[in-house]
Amino acid sequence: MGVIALDCDDCFSTWRGQARTLLGHGVDPAQVTWSQGPIDDLLAVPAALPDGPGPFHAKVPAALLGLLEQASRYRGEQRWALLYEVLWRVAHGDRTAMLAGDRLGSELHRRIKQVSREAHHLHAFVRFVPLPPVLAEQLQLDLVAYHEPAHDILHSASAHFADRLGRQRWLIATPADGIRFDGQGFDYQRHCPDAWRQWARNADDPGAELWRTYYRHTFNPARLNPDALRLHMPGRFWRHLPEGMLIPQLEGLARQGKQRDGQAAEVAEQRGKAINRAEP
Repeated sequence: MGVIALDCDDCFSTWRGQARTLLGHGVDPAQVTWSQGPIDDLLAVPAALPDGPGPFHAKVPAALLGLLEQASRYRGEQRWALLYEVLWRVAHGDRTAMLAGDRLGSELHRRIKQVSREAHHLHAFVRFVPLPPVLAEQLQLDLVAYHEPAHDILHSASAHFADRLGRQRWLIATPADGIRFDGQGFDYQRHCPDAWRQWARNADDPGAELWRTYYRHTFNPARLNPDALRLHMPGRFWRHLPEGMLIPQLEGLARQGKQRDGQAAEVAEQRGKAINRAEP
């Protein structure tokens, strides 16, 4: 018998329903896989889920569902199969699968940590661009932003901006999904509308050049640590930051000896304030 191949459209609620049915009918994790794009498992065969809830009624702790939902936002190989394997073990009495000391539990918690870190990146590196008044009134938006997260964190992590920006109307578009806030409520789209993406990617930031000038003049070569810089600001975000285009250039100047200046070259070359000294 081949492996049952399922598709949950990368949606946790859909996967949860499928997993509940599989669990109820005693389908072992080795007998099922979830496709992520074209099916490359030669043993996998398309198959319908069994009918009905099944004879096995499992009880799992509520904490497990929370962990599985968090880990489900991780994009990577065996994204959904690993969750089912954890669920299977816990449902059959082995709760060590939830713990970081277990083989599966360790991977589960690693994914949750990566998802949490990506949410932090969203909060730190999203740059909203204000729209001109006429366009803002036409689109019913004040601010737009484009972001490329590594994991599916937009829906769960965007409430942060509603608290931070008050009743301003904003939009965040990504290559996959998008979210819009009208000052009162959210409109989340799992498949970002093309119009949203175009608005976010083509917005002209009127303050970008001023910010780049400030960043360039306050950059401190003496304190540059390239490894720490990339750890806290991964290079994949640079192209969407106003200062991103400056970072390689400023790193190059630092390596060429500017680190000894202790400040940006433009600042070092400025004349100091003249001080009138009275004769003793």
